[in-house]
Amino acid sequence: MMASGWVWLCLLLAGWTSNNSMAAKITNFTIGAVLNDDRHDTLFREAITELNSDFTLLPVNATLHSASMRLDPNPIRTALKMCNYLIAQQVYAVIVSHPVKGDLSPATISYTGGFYHIPIVGISSREAAFSDKNIHVSFLRTVAPFFHQADVWAALLRHFHFWQVMVIHSADVDGYTLLNRLQTQFQSNDDDGEQREIKFELTKEFVPELEDFSKELQEISEGQSRVYLVYANAADAAVIFRDAAKLNLTGAGHIWLVTEQALDVPGVPIGALGLQQMHASNEAAHIRDSLYLLSSALREMEGSEKDITAPPQDCNSSGAVWETGRLYFEYIKKQVLNDGLTGKIAFDDNGDRLFSEYDIVNVNRPHAKTKVGQFFYSKYQNVLKLNVNDSEIVWPGGLRQKPEGFIIPTFLKVMTIVEQPFVYARRINDPSVEACNDGEVACPWFNNTAESSTDRFYCCRGYCIDLLKELAKKNNFTYSLALSPDGQFGSLSPKNGTGKKEWNGLIGELVEDRADMIVAPLTINPERAQVIEFSKPFKYQGITILEKKQPKSSTLVSFLQPFRDTLWILVMVSVHVVALVLYLLDRFSPFGRFRLANAENTEEDALNLSSAIWFAWGVLLNSGIGEGTPRSFSARVLGMVWAGFAMIIVASYTANLAAFLVLDRPKTSLSGINDPRLRNPMENFTYATVRGSAVDMYFRRQVELSNMYRTMEGNNYPTAEEAIEAVKEGKLKAFIWDSSRLEFEAAQDCDLVTAGELFGRSGYGIGLRKGSPWTDVITLSVLDFHERGFMEDLDERWIKLGSGQQCEHDEKTPATLGLKNMAGVFILVAAGIVCGVGLIFIEIMYKRHQIRRQRRMELARHVTDKWRTMVEKRKNLRAALENQRSRLKSNGKVNDSMTATRRTVGNKMAGSNIRTANNTEENLATLMPGNMMEMQSAQYHPPDGVTGLFSANRRSKLTRGTSVDMTDPLQQQPAVVCGRPGLYVDFSV
Repeated sequence: MMASGWVWLCLLLAGWTSNNSMAAKITNFTIGAVLNDDRHDTLFREAITELNSDFTLLPVNATLHSASMRLDPNPIRTALKMCNYLIAQQVYAVIVSHPVKGDLSPATISYTGGFYHIPIVGISSREAAFSDKNIHVSFLRTVAPFFHQADVWAALLRHFHFWQVMVIHSADVDGYTLLNRLQTQFQSNDDDGEQREIKFELTKEFVPELEDFSKELQEISEGQSRVYLVYANAADAAVIFRDAAKLNLTGAGHIWLVTEQALDVPGVPIGALGLQQMHASNEAAHIRDSLYLLSSALREMEGSEKDITAPPQDCNSSGAVWETGRLYFEYIKKQVLNDGLTGKIAFDDNGDRLFSEYDIVNVNRPHAKTKVGQFFYSKYQNVLKLNVNDSEIVWPGGLRQKPEGFIIPTFLKVMTIVEQPFVYARRINDPSVEACNDGEVACPWFNNTAESSTDRFYCCRGYCIDLLKELAKKNNFTYSLALSPDGQFGSLSPKNGTGKKEWNGLIGELVEDRADMIVAPLTINPERAQVIEFSKPFKYQGITILEKKQPKSSTLVSFLQPFRDTLWILVMVSVHVVALVLYLLDRFSPFGRFRLANAENTEEDALNLSSAIWFAWGVLLNSGIGEGTPRSFSARVLGMVWAGFAMIIVASYTANLAAFLVLDRPKTSLSGINDPRLRNPMENFTYATVRGSAVDMYFRRQVELSNMYRTMEGNNYPTAEEAIEAVKEGKLKAFIWDSSRLEFEAAQDCDLVTAGELFGRSGYGIGLRKGSPWTDVITLSVLDFHERGFMEDLDERWIKLGSGQQCEHDEKTPATLGLKNMAGVFILVAAGIVCGVGLIFIEIMYKRHQIRRQRRMELARHVTDKWRTMVEKRKNLRAALENQRSRLKSNGKVNDSMTATRRTVGNKMAGSNIRTANNTEENLATLMPGNMMEMQSAQYHPPDGVTGLFSANRRSKLTRGTSVDMTDPLQQQPAVVCGRPGLYVDFSV
């Protein structure tokens, strides 16, 4: 019970104390210091006094107080002293320093202050460990850590254009931190905005307290780079410099960049460049700048925060957390001192100083250093700038001219890939027995993935092989050639399902330093240019589409293709309109045949409508016109105009017919990359490219082609050869690839054709490692090849010569026409024959009908004439009889005369014959009075003295076949119908 009572009493006292502290405004602030000597203690107290006299830097009515102590070699005693001398006086912050030489470290001060969240400001500690906020929670520093030298190194390398370096660093926290910062700086842009990555050719680390470094330096000497970055303490740097001198790595052509720690080491190479942080050893200036930062942060915190509490007063309350200390630390990190005694001061998230300035120092002679440049803060640009006087630098070997920084190797490992016509590969079984032919180069294929050796040996030739040989000849290097292990050009792809993307193919060989150069039809694109170097293009090209030719289908009406349907209709209408107008002009013209006064047979020779149509067609079809030509001048003028029209129409038709049937070639079915069948493909229309190629990356990169990319992503082929073969077999409708290759394939195989115009224009370049010394050399060589026509010679030899002659000949040679092309014409002739035969039957039937009708008309005319004659004779006879009767009456002999007359007529008719319908003749005597006769179309042949009459007597109409009583032939009764109703046979004396 008593113990619990003491606990509650302590809590109440603590709460009372806390409430009182919150209630009362704090006006006294104590700043602690852990310095090296009494002189700096005095400077510290004087700076406190100056700040107290300047009311603009402190909170209102606030006063600063000082408290100081010394570091103890024993960390435990250092922690106890801090509790007794600093924390006991309730310090708000502690400024700490330590000798540059010696084992004393402010780490203990940082641990202790961090436990209570008391801000610790270091003015001489530069180790990377203090940047770890998990350990040094409340530590800041006004000096830059050693690993910030990487920023200056990167600026120097870019200034001197050293793009490939060797890095030697210690295997500790400082060494690894520096390496990481170097990697970040090497990948960033330079001051001009140029993004060119500085590459580590080799990185060698060592364990501190080094004794020998000869083996590692020997490996370094075998590389290409001659730029060495050394991060080591003084003792380790001395060993490195000693062994480097033994291997002649400190002479002319070598460049050494060293840290501040190694700059004063005996044996540092003459010509080495080092760094020295400005004001780093001026502790007095750092003390004043630190106090200004602390007072400024106090003033800002006091004006913004209301719940400011006093710091802890002892180290016995292990669970107490000073929240105001956390806030104070954040306010200190936000402070920016533009005109400090040590320059501009600001802090990053780790509490490390930004905007540190450095002197660039050159070791120009033993134990002598010269300042040759500066890495300084520019107020106008608000950035750190590098200024180096290159003329004052003495380089290793006593040289005044900047070394290249690398040696150009004379033996290169070259990679290529099989891609006709650029690279052809012929397999050989045993290279020791079977050698490559002239013009070929050995190009083995090494399987880097298989556990067992499955290497194959090939001999390569082609466009790129000739280019490689010419490059080697011009630039005096030797090489070994090998094929791409995975047969790919190179793309970023996930590795082993980890999600991490790595470059494969030829690009991966360069990135992983397994090759020095790529000589192949390698497309230059932004993705690849980020990881490798490219020469200037040795061939410019684009992307196009390959498809199989669609044979042109010949229809039965293919001979009608030269004209559109509307034009054919107009021609047909024009023929008949012109014929009609010709007929009318010749008919109504006073000079036509119809109007000639003295012409004989005018009606028969006149231009009728049928002859006019025949004339119009004859002129149009250029056939001979022997009859039925226009006679009038007006009609002949129209005929001449029509002849001119026909000449133009026929000539146009003939020319177009030749183009369609003779010179016409199958057209491509695709119009180009914007064809609707590519943009919105059907299920039965497939197209693809090569998986992981530059074309594949192009479609992936273009937003407007994203739909096409998703469509063909699952159809892509591993190689161009497989895709081209699929197009030939009809499995693939279209293959999208480099124009150079597809044009070559289309020239080789006349069944293939490229469609549309080029898009995605780019070029083929020679690939090299980033920072390769051969980049500029190869680029200049390629430009020289273009200028002297060597690249054109390669085009003629490998791409144009012998590749397109046959197809070009076929394109220019007229096609041989067959029955399939002209079947419609033959069918037209057959149709004409059938129509002619059909019309002849119609004509025969019509003629027969016309003959029958004509016979009836002739018979009718003949009978009519006979009837007229008989009527006249009867009239004459009656008149004679009347005269005779009159005379007889006067003489009394009338009856005897009539009887005699009838007897005479009967005797005459008894000897006459009549032809009946059955074409038989019957004597009229058999048909005399008392007999009946059926007469159908009878033809009467009366004897002399008796007249047979056909009359149109309308007294009684009889139909054909009517029997007539001919008892009294002198009675005028119709005997039979002859031919038409209304024609009758009658007999009279």
